[in-house]
Amino acid sequence: MIQDLYSQKRSLELKWQLEYEQSGKYTLNMVEIDNAIKNIITEIKLEERKIADRENAIINSAPQVSVAT
Repeated sequence: MIQDLYSQKRSLELKWQLEYEQSGKYTLNMVEIDNAIKNIITEIKLEERKIADRENAIINSAPQVSVAT
């Protein structure tokens, strides 16, 4: 899932670059591409946060051993 988001982001970045090279200026289409990139970055951050939360839950749920003396 997260790799797909990174692929989408890279694809949009290349699309933005191509648009700029063709027009030579910042266009309305590039604004839409920028907004799409920002949305994907937000999704990436959310997915990475979910992964980190799962990893932390696993680490914190490890059984704790108490040695009674």
